[in-house]
Amino acid sequence: MKVELVQLTGRDGDTAYNLQRTLAAIAACAADTELVVFPETQLMGFPSAATIADVAEPLDGPSVQAVQRAAREKNLAVAIGLAENDGGVFYNTTLLITPEGIALRYRKTHLWASDRGIFTPGDRYATALWKGIRVGILICFDIEFPESARALGQLGAELIIVTNGNMDPYGPTHRTAIMARAMENQAFAVMVNRVGDGDDGLVFAGGSAVVDPFGRLLCEAGRDACRQIVDLDLAQLQAARSDYRYLDDRRMALPGELRESPDGLRELLIP
Repeated sequence: MKVELVQLTGRDGDTAYNLQRTLAAIAACAADTELVVFPETQLMGFPSAATIADVAEPLDGPSVQAVQRAAREKNLAVAIGLAENDGGVFYNTTLLITPEGIALRYRKTHLWASDRGIFTPGDRYATALWKGIRVGILICFDIEFPESARALGQLGAELIIVTNGNMDPYGPTHRTAIMARAMENQAFAVMVNRVGDGDDGLVFAGGSAVVDPFGRLLCEAGRDACRQIVDLDLAQLQAARSDYRYLDDRRMALPGELRESPDGLRELLIP
């Protein structure tokens, strides 16, 4: 699977600017790219309590519709973060958008300090199929909790996408976490972070990375805006799981209601 990581600067509260750059980045993807991944809240940036009601959009809003059109035109999947407005309740959400539409919606379950009072935490983990690979999504702070990735592993995830908005001085924390989460679940992990300055003096740490199912770094970005292209050797999934499978050998399973849809969507509701 050919994956492109688009590590960008963003503007908080400037959806028009962020969307324009997003669409341009999708249009620039190679013809054989199957998945492109953007940072956390890529479309709106990080809202404040004062701006969230103005910038957040529903999933059928204009920004998501524009990304859906771009995905269809390029015949690829797009993983992208946004501030979601669901009937006046706001979520830090990442979508997996395929040429057919929204295949997967994940609402951040572990809210960082700056998320609290703005976003509502999500209540479930989920995976879906894309090109025969089971894909799950996490957002930023989620990866510091092993249970988050394990929930996706329990749902059969073979590829964990992490949309990231990690800032200094925590870059090394997420570098370590993403390698561990991939190894623990014997899955690929693709993490894409923001770069540049944000509001309130934040400096985003970059360091977007791809990790294989053995926990080995396949690529790692620096601190500047960039695009990285990686071909995932899916045979490595079987290789990593050939001698032992952590999920089979574990002594405890995570609790929660398991739901499965005919279209391949699997969800684990948080109890």
